[in-house]
Amino acid sequence: MTHFNRLQQEARMDRFGLKLAAHLDDQPLPHDISERLRIARQQAVAQRKKELLPQSARAVGMSGGVAVLGGGEGLNWFDRMASALPLLALIVGLIAINATVDQDRASELAEVDMQLLTDDLPPAAHTDPGFAQYLKFGPPTGADSAQ
Repeated sequence: MTHFNRLQQEARMDRFGLKLAAHLDDQPLPHDISERLRIARQQAVAQRKKELLPQSARAVGMSGGVAVLGGGEGLNWFDRMASALPLLALIVGLIAINATVDQDRASELAEVDMQLLTDDLPPAAHTDPGFAQYLKFGPPTGADSAQ
């Protein structure tokens, strides 16, 4: 019942605040009174935010506007292992990618070497500049061979 009574009391306070605000909006106030009311309102809002801040958020440990998980205490071994796990997974992934790329490159080079060695042309033909031109542009067409 106390929770329900507290909610009723807060609802009454909210209604009173709305009525008071409506009344104050109807009549202009002197500048010094409006400034004091503005400062009081800011202080009340700040106090209300502190009250509404959940206990779990307070346990996080706010220090200078920076949230520090664990309240700034040292990490235990489980937390340290859990924070190092993504880094370890990244390193293992990069090593696996590097090994795969190296294996692919080696198999491509082996395939090129196999084609060179099993080809009908001697290996010296591949160093000939005319043969490089032939490979680059293909066999001469009918117009080129007539010249």
